[in-house]
Amino acid sequence: MKYLLIAALLTTTAALAADAPPKPATLGKTYVNPNGGVVLKPLTDPKMYGGTEADMAELTFPPNADSGDHVHGSVETFYVLEGELEHVVNGKSIFLKPGMIGTVRPPDKVRHKTGAAGAKAIVVWTPGGEMARIASRWKEQ
Repeated sequence: MKYLLIAALLTTTAALAADAPPKPATLGKTYVNPNGGVVLKPLTDPKMYGGTEADMAELTFPPNADSGDHVHGSVETFYVLEGELEHVVNGKSIFLKPGMIGTVRPPDKVRHKTGAAGAKAIVVWTPGGEMARIASRWKEQ
């Protein structure tokens, strides 16, 4: 009986750890996508808002980047600072230039592509939590 209780406790603890949210991305650090070289620089953390209403980061896309189709659990809004970012939502392509905004909502599929100059953008995810999920899968610099 004692061993069954210990086994149940360990199983429950492991399940809770697997469901635990990723640690927040850290201000002052950068995170690099190992599959494409995109660099994420956090501009906010939950302490700034006293909650997780939004995340904001600077994303730098290298030349000829292609993120591949993916989805987010939050609304993702891009504001392009430099270069040109091809924002493909559910197969529909929009070319975003500096000063332009692109948005994608869950469960839409999105893909980000750049040309020879690359691109830099500010991205906002609402609600927050998306930046931590992304940063936990990318390499911290």
